[in-house]
Parts: sequence; C-alpha cells; structure tokens
Amino acid sequence: RPVLAKIKLMISAGAAKPAPPVGPALGQHGLNIMEFCKAFNAKTADLIPDAPIPVVITAYKDKSFEWEMKSPPVTYFVKKAAGVGGGGQRPGHEVKGTVSLKHVYHIAKVKEQDAGGLLSLKQLCRGVIATAKSAGIRVVR
Repeated sequence: RPVLAKIKLMISAGAAKPAPPVGPALGQHGLNIMEFCKAFNAKTADLIPDAPIPVVITAYKDKSFEWEMKSPPVTYFVKKAAGVGGGGQRPGHEVKGTVSLKHVYHIAKVKEQDAGGLLSLKQLCRGVIATAKSAGIRVVR
C-alpha cells in the first residue's frame, strides 16, 4: 500500500476528540477521525489520565491508516517522579525538585521499549539524567 503521510501527534491518554489537534491532522488526509478516536481512547483507557502519549499515524492512499503508540516523554516521567508541575525557569541555577537514581532506572526501563534495542540501558539512564538536569531537577543517590 502506498503511504500518503506520517502524522505525529501528542494526545492525552483517553482524551482523543475530533477537535484540534486530532481532527484537522487526520481530516486533511481524509481519514476516519472517529474510528481513530474510539480506538485510541479504548487502548489508553487503563493508562494514567492526561498522560501525554506520542502517536505516529501512517496514512495510506486508500484512506486507511495504522497507528502506533509510544510511552510518554521522559520529561513527563521526571516531573511526575519529582512531584513538580513544571520545570525550573533557570535550569542549572534553580532546583525545582529531586529524583533518585532508582527513579532514573525505572524511567529508563520504560523508555527501553521505545528504543527498540538501539540504546543500552546505561545510555538511556544518561539521557534521563540529562533531561532531568535540563528541567531543573537534581538527581540524587
């Protein structure tokens, strides 16, 4: 099947609606918006509400589509583990919260599924630590 487009969206778990950003993104390629919304909401019903879920939708020329979910971004997990709403305004100067190495390890284990075996767990942990640092969150032992 010839591919028409690849659409990348960030949608809150269980909250896909035909309104923007989902509706216009799918509608411009002539895809069935409600079919996607119902399937996405059913698949994400057991996840934490409002967790941002990255989705890649492959649209085909015959107006059919396939979609793939990934795990939420590292920043979401880091902020959740630190118990803060947003990151620091001046990362490196201001500490908004702290996370332990145990949290870093668990976040890296979750993200390991998205990496598809391309990155080692050690590399993923380094990435999580870098993300925490750029969000103004300190990693402690």
